[in-house]
Amino acid sequence: MSSKTHFFFLFFVATTLIGVFAQSEERFKGIETELNEILKVTNSPGFAVAVIDSLGIIYSKGFGYRDWENKISMNANTLLPIGSTTKAFTCALLGQLRAEGKLSFEDSPIKHIPELSFYTAVLNENITIKDLMTHQTGIPRHDESWSLFPSQSKDSLILRMRYHEPFKGLRQQWHYSNFMFMAQGVLGERLTGKNWEQNIKERFFEPLDMQRSTTSISALKKRSNVAIGYELRQDKFIKKVAYFDLAGMGPAGSINSSVNEMARWMTVWLNEGRYNGKQILPEVYVEEAMSSQAITSPSLPDEEFPDMHFSTYGYGWFISSYRGHYRLQHEGNIDGFSANVSFFPSDGLGIVVLTNLSGSSLTSMVRNTIADRMLGTERTDWVNDFRLSWEKARKEFKSSKEVSITEENTNDSTLFSIGKFTGSYENKGYGRFKIVQEKDSLLARFKLKKYYLKHIGNAIFKALERTDSGVLESDLPSFEFQFIPGVEEEPIGIHIKLEAFLEKPIIFKKIQ
Repeated sequence: MSSKTHFFFLFFVATTLIGVFAQSEERFKGIETELNEILKVTNSPGFAVAVIDSLGIIYSKGFGYRDWENKISMNANTLLPIGSTTKAFTCALLGQLRAEGKLSFEDSPIKHIPELSFYTAVLNENITIKDLMTHQTGIPRHDESWSLFPSQSKDSLILRMRYHEPFKGLRQQWHYSNFMFMAQGVLGERLTGKNWEQNIKERFFEPLDMQRSTTSISALKKRSNVAIGYELRQDKFIKKVAYFDLAGMGPAGSINSSVNEMARWMTVWLNEGRYNGKQILPEVYVEEAMSSQAITSPSLPDEEFPDMHFSTYGYGWFISSYRGHYRLQHEGNIDGFSANVSFFPSDGLGIVVLTNLSGSSLTSMVRNTIADRMLGTERTDWVNDFRLSWEKARKEFKSSKEVSITEENTNDSTLFSIGKFTGSYENKGYGRFKIVQEKDSLLARFKLKKYYLKHIGNAIFKALERTDSGVLESDLPSFEFQFIPGVEEEPIGIHIKLEAFLEKPIIFKKIQ
């Protein structure tokens, strides 16, 4: 290349980059006013967002506070739990192992985890690894099995799965399941000889330079610039909540990261599996993961979602259309935190939003606000939409919202002796808990929570969570204990409706 040609080539590159930068600046003009308004209207303590193209970050910033009480600001390097957006990492690990010839997605998971067993012989003989990856086993979530009865041992959780009853036949209906992603993590452990946490660190965090990201709460607490989680009480009051340790369920949602580090993960998906020229994920896996592998629900366009042309699931990603653009995304919700990770592969756009507020609409509002600008589509006033929907929901919720009550005069203990209900109760698919008597009240004691049992008729009690601030109405209306009478009315077990998709309640047998 002659010096003159070289000069014009450099001039062309420079002017092109200036044009792209100017275009980006224009698209982000005034964006912080909108994002601060979202922060305000959702009563959120703080959030961070990163916008990514195929070359990397084009915008990242923190808003509000990572520590509400001490007014310490959130920034783009603040670490937060990302919840179920972890699932794409766990699936991707299997994608790597398939490329290494260590498994096929059509394999039975039992081939690699011999002690794994399901509720029926049909499931044992026919479930594939792909069914675990795409939520098509027909087994409902059974989430209380790990949330009320946590275990640090993934192997112990694997043994519980044989007692988890399905509600549909195999591949008859898509249904979300954290347990199936835990099982994928164990698959990786068996095939590599390393635990899931090591695999994630060595195969993703290290090559992507995600140096501060962690896979456990214990490691998160040792980091600096970490967000504190909160929840809303009484519509506006922000209450601090403790970090929730997923323990053995980590492969389903225990990664902690920042928007700046998650941006590097996004560039992998926007570059056919590559990062800085290195192939992190097999290209064929990326193509499959971003393609529809299962239909999640019927999704005909309607007045509320006129551009919803389809709703499917890939490998760790929900797939749908947004204003005519192909979008992949996954949300994450865990005590005190919400997340949304999304990308538009045809548009070369990725958006990561992390907030330190439970169950928040903020993440989708921020995502949509930025997507409208970056895609050049019609812009919706998402703040006004939120105000209208929130006001409607508040009116409907007003009569049934969570309220504090006192323990006095709530248990009609004069009808019978409550002492006969005390003891240990167990279900092999869940775990063991105790019912104890304190004065004239019954308490159900689980590993992390205590429930006051309010008598509501015969041998039926409603579970009311007991915290340091008092007794709270459960947010699960069907969370009732119905004791099973035996000889001379002595209880031999308890029916508890812990899985909404099963017609019958879960039975805990009295063992002591």
